[in-house]
Amino acid sequence: MIVGILKEIKPQENRVCMTPSGVDLMKSKGHTIYVEKNAGQGSGFSDEMYVQAGAVILDTPKEVYDNSEMVMHVKEPQPSEYGLIRKGQIVFTYLHLAADRDLTDALLKTGSIGIAYETIEDGNGGLPLLAPMSEVAGRLATQQGAKYLERTFGGRGLLLGGVTGTPNANVLIIGGGVVGIHAAQVACGMGANVTMLDMDIERLRYLSEIMPANCTPLMSSPALVRELVQTADMVVGAVLVAGAKTPKLITKEMLTTMKKGSVIVDVAIDQGGCFETSKPTTHGDPIYEVDGVIHYCVANMPGAVPLTSTIALTNATLPYALKIADNGWKTVQDDPGFARGVNFVGEKLVCKPVADAFGMEYTRLDSLF
Repeated sequence: MIVGILKEIKPQENRVCMTPSGVDLMKSKGHTIYVEKNAGQGSGFSDEMYVQAGAVILDTPKEVYDNSEMVMHVKEPQPSEYGLIRKGQIVFTYLHLAADRDLTDALLKTGSIGIAYETIEDGNGGLPLLAPMSEVAGRLATQQGAKYLERTFGGRGLLLGGVTGTPNANVLIIGGGVVGIHAAQVACGMGANVTMLDMDIERLRYLSEIMPANCTPLMSSPALVRELVQTADMVVGAVLVAGAKTPKLITKEMLTTMKKGSVIVDVAIDQGGCFETSKPTTHGDPIYEVDGVIHYCVANMPGAVPLTSTIALTNATLPYALKIADNGWKTVQDDPGFARGVNFVGEKLVCKPVADAFGMEYTRLDSLF
């Protein structure tokens, strides 16, 4: 198969969807790889490194789209790319359609096949292609939240772990999945008092076993969230409903009860955000304030550490990319978890959570094989 590796064009997005070593493996399996010029520059991978791995460098995104049977990205296609995607072409990337009706409508009109990293499942119901970026985002969430608690940025002027004779910060993490665990590990390591909320009792038992003593896992409820936000110095939104729009767990009314200069970090912003006052921001302009509370809602958090992120992403996506390249997109019919990654085929929406989010017509994927 002819596979195209595109340069990311979202602001401050420095990741690339495949490392030169990934290209080398794809090439060794007999596939042709086109890489857009300077696609890997932000992650420290030069065009020469891709050429040495066996890729052909193309100058423009149009050339990549025109010559590739499957195109790969990190982030979702941008409006400037909609007209370049052709009927029957495979688009393999993070899509997050449930948060963006315009994107959904535009991609359906292209007649392409959209396979989303974030909705592919493994045999245990996990999200293997979302997990590495969730690990990065979770760790960054605490790191960034700690920074914006500094008075320089309008925060409370509080050190997460305090020092001798001073109080530690209170960190509330909503969601006990991959993001939540990694955010909590960093916050605990920095000495904060950490509370984790989740709705799954078995998950809470697991968290109780693995997390350090300064982390308290609790069963989540609206009443408890309302109570805990009042004492929190930092809140990390780490909630995910696979493929669907994220529920709003902290309302604007709750925000007024929070401490002035506290920080909320919404890692779920790609799926619409879990705070009512959340709106996407960029690394160039990452924060804003509502009712005295600092909001950090960068939609591509792992883009801040592109070298780590690109390597981790390639490790996860490459086996799936190889299956598609070897056998075509219909190879997903042999793997129910892989099949859940297919969001649309032609003009048919085959991901039920996305269809439900917008009240759109849903088509069963197996009816198209």
